Amino acid sequence: MANRMGEHATSENLLGSYLRDRRAKLDPAAFGFSPARRRTAGLRREEVAQRANISPTWYTWLEQGRGGAPSADVLDRIARALMLTDIEREHLFLLGLGHPPEVRYRKDEGVTPRLQRVLDALEPTPVLIRTATWDVVAWNRAVAVMSTDYGSLPPEQRNILRFIFLDPRARAAQYDWESVARFVVGAFKMDAARAGAAAEVEPLVDELCQLSPEFKVMWRDNELRSHGETVKHIKHPVLGPLAFEYSAFAVDGRPDLSMVVYNPVTPADLDRIRSLIKR
Repeated sequence: MANRMGEHATSENLLGSYLRDRRAKLDPAAFGFSPARRRTAGLRREEVAQRANISPTWYTWLEQGRGGAPSADVLDRIARALMLTDIEREHLFLLGLGHPPEVRYRKDEGVTPRLQRVLDALEPTPVLIRTATWDVVAWNRAVAVMSTDYGSLPPEQRNILRFIFLDPRARAAQYDWESVARFVVGAFKMDAARAGAAAEVEPLVDELCQLSPEFKVMWRDNELRSHGETVKHIKHPVLGPLAFEYSAFAVDGRPDLSMVVYNPVTPADLDRIRSLIKR
């Protein structure tokens, strides 16, 4: 019991220290508060409490390590009041509640030039970046020649589910299109649920249900699939049979994005793709 109480006190002390540190880094003038006659840098406790719409006394207790466990709603308000980044907000929740916050889906904001350079450096391996709703927001040339040139499509059409169910090229490239399509639907459901993007995918799902009877059936089957690591076999219209090891990775600092890598299984396949890119 004593150990648990000690651990709880330590957690509260860490939370208080973190709140004081973040408060000290804010410029009062940027929030309309007078910077005059301040003994320490940053906002005052009552100013943070005012911005978070909570009791100044309770906020003071939180900083002093004696406020008890705050609710997720209160931590969210404090995070906004302190202008925390997503990473800082997650750390606040870990200190305050012992677990990260629920996922907040963030609409596509594109990728940085640095991340695009990473994709380009991985050629001739096809690599793309997709959102939790499976919109493709970045890709390298290997993807364009092996699958589809997303740059030739309007941004609102750059979606993997659209490609699988509405583009005849996707069907022609698969040895067992139905199996692949079922896997895609199940994995898509898992990604959207993890990202808290159920509302965001509704328009796409409704449209695909209208345009593709097969999608409608698979969506209603409620099969769920995890990505894992697997080998995908395709029939390329120029290169013929190819095999890829499929892997998906989270993008650091961007929980809304995944990097999908299609690594050719054999050196010979890699060389054939390289030769096609150079044409």
